[in-house]
Amino acid sequence: MKTDILFTDDSIVFGILIIALGLVFYTESLKKSFWEKFYKIVPSLFMAYLIPAVLTSFGIIAPEWETVNSSGELIIQKSNLYYVASRYLLPAALVLMTLSIDLKAVFGLGWKALAMFFTGTIGIIIGGPIAILLISMISPETVGGIGPDAVWRGLSTLAGSWIGGGANQTAMLEIYGYNQQLYGGMVFVDIVVANIWMSIILIGIGKSDKINRWLNADNSSIESLKEKVSSFSKKVKRNPTLTDIIIIMAIAFGTVSFAHFCSGFLGPSFKNYISTIDSASTRNVFTFLESKFFWLISISTIIAILLSFTKAKNYEGAGASKFGSVFIYILVATIGMKMDLTMIFDNLGLISIGFVWMLIHAVLLILIAKLIKAPYFFLAVGSQANVGGAASAPIVASAFHPSLATVGVLLAVVGYAVGTVGAIICTILMEISCS
Repeated sequence: MKTDILFTDDSIVFGILIIALGLVFYTESLKKSFWEKFYKIVPSLFMAYLIPAVLTSFGIIAPEWETVNSSGELIIQKSNLYYVASRYLLPAALVLMTLSIDLKAVFGLGWKALAMFFTGTIGIIIGGPIAILLISMISPETVGGIGPDAVWRGLSTLAGSWIGGGANQTAMLEIYGYNQQLYGGMVFVDIVVANIWMSIILIGIGKSDKINRWLNADNSSIESLKEKVSSFSKKVKRNPTLTDIIIIMAIAFGTVSFAHFCSGFLGPSFKNYISTIDSASTRNVFTFLESKFFWLISISTIIAILLSFTKAKNYEGAGASKFGSVFIYILVATIGMKMDLTMIFDNLGLISIGFVWMLIHAVLLILIAKLIKAPYFFLAVGSQANVGGAASAPIVASAFHPSLATVGVLLAVVGYAVGTVGAIICTILMEISCS
């Protein structure tokens, strides 16, 4: 962990991130220039992610850093920007992007969305043991360890994270008792591999038309949904007044406030209830219900869907989804800030397992997408609903169109539900692979 960070004050770092976003959008607006050609290949959303990552890699900003307190003790301090963006701006963005959703059209996307999601899940389940077998042929010590230090126990936390999310990851740490002093190495692999995979997916969005042609994909249901939302937006479009903007913010953050209130009650309540269940395996399956973040995202989305059946959806004409997009870009910048590109070289053994694992996940997704002619949207969102969960699946979905963010959330919620069970199956196979 770096200690000589140039800027650690969140008020300064936030300004730097917004300036970076401003540069991205300014250069993207320059017509008949190098940038016009550049952004046809590289999506602006990827640049919003990459620039903060580069700034972190050069030690200009950082998600966390070491410092010495007044007593001379070495302590770790963290930036609060990602927490604020993920707990406040993300649910607010989901509310504003869902206001104008056509729920019937979302369900009309068909079975291919779920098929690609579960393909991604299977890719993670089989990818872990296959990666262990392949790496063990080259470097047996990388997949070794005994007792609580066994690498397969640590990798179980990756399976939990890459199928469900943070709650499932924590559940796997408790189930298999991995040495918590070594756990930081697994978190490191999670951050590096998952973020690099997300960056590849974002680059693919810029070439989605070519990819869909190669897949022979039927993209009509997605285009139909986008067209319905766009037509509705044009129908109710107006110049927003100050009153419109204030009401839009009230809808968004009022909903987020209520969701925080409910999640603060539901999370602990389910934790108390689940702790009374005698069967440990049953308790671990439902651990995700203890997560406040799970309830925060779920409640915000449910309320937004209900609001889409009211006159509140007309605020799309005043730019509701544009405000949501602003929040999403800020979230992406804070996610990028968590990625230190130089970390890739710190633990090449575990990183290699993670890369092979993710490659198997990706290859299986591509093969099934080609077989069932699923569009790239389903591949990208199905993958991120597994690997990234509710924090990044809506980001990827909204990169195709703001109206599609809800699809990412709904699939991510499914990921929470199956995450622990899928991770346990994966871990059993990884233990066998190490024996």
